[in-house]
Amino acid sequence: MSSQSNSKAVTLTTLLDLKARGEKFSCLTAYDACFATILSEAGVEVLLVGDSLGMVLQGHDSTLPVTMADMIYHTECVKRGNRGALIMSDLPFMSYASETQTLENAASLMRAGAHMVKLEGGAWIANTTRLLAERGIPVCAHMGLTPQSVNRIGGFHVQGRNTEQAEMIIEEAQLLQDAGASTLLLECVPRALGKKITDSLNIPVIGIGAGPDTSGQIMVLHDVLGVSPITPKFVKNFLTDSDNGIPGAIEGYVNSVKNLTFPSDDHCFN
Repeated sequence: MSSQSNSKAVTLTTLLDLKARGEKFSCLTAYDACFATILSEAGVEVLLVGDSLGMVLQGHDSTLPVTMADMIYHTECVKRGNRGALIMSDLPFMSYASETQTLENAASLMRAGAHMVKLEGGAWIANTTRLLAERGIPVCAHMGLTPQSVNRIGGFHVQGRNTEQAEMIIEEAQLLQDAGASTLLLECVPRALGKKITDSLNIPVIGIGAGPDTSGQIMVLHDVLGVSPITPKFVKNFLTDSDNGIPGAIEGYVNSVKNLTFPSDDHCFN
């Protein structure tokens, strides 16, 4: 076990150093204290308290019903179980629609235990990103497939497959970095686009369905354990090969990310 409990806590500087050295880092969603302990002790660098809890915990068909109260509660739970990982929490649907609302809600997540907040969008969240960064709140900008916009984009589809859309994503990623984003999360984009964006930015890029060339990988915990009701192309069940149950599955995921065996070509979009 590559426990972080006996080592220095993971910070943004840690992620930047890993990117500079060309070493990959692992991220997983976490929603409670028990799993936060298991994941962080297995060496997962970033725990995402994701609004995906609306689907995997609450049984909704999207992330839209998730509230700030939900996010605060689960962030507090994860904080109690964490053993040195960096905690990132989602600002849920319509929780950053105004400047006042954004600052109040982001502050609430930070008080609950988050080290960084994540928000979805492209160029339109640049001012929001700048607002938060200027006030000392680290931001992860989530681009590509953005689940909170599922009704606008017409479902869960790969983004950036045509040249025009790909160029727009590249430009907006640079814009968000310039606005002060500390990290970027890319979801469901072609492998080549994931690599191009990662190579062009100074900040770490976290991928999910974005190919193996991003700085780090993230998955939903329930996908890693094979208990999600759906299995997207980029998902792998690590529990089936574990000889140590859930802790072994998590360690297998961490090791596979770091030794570049996950994601494989089977988990990428071209």
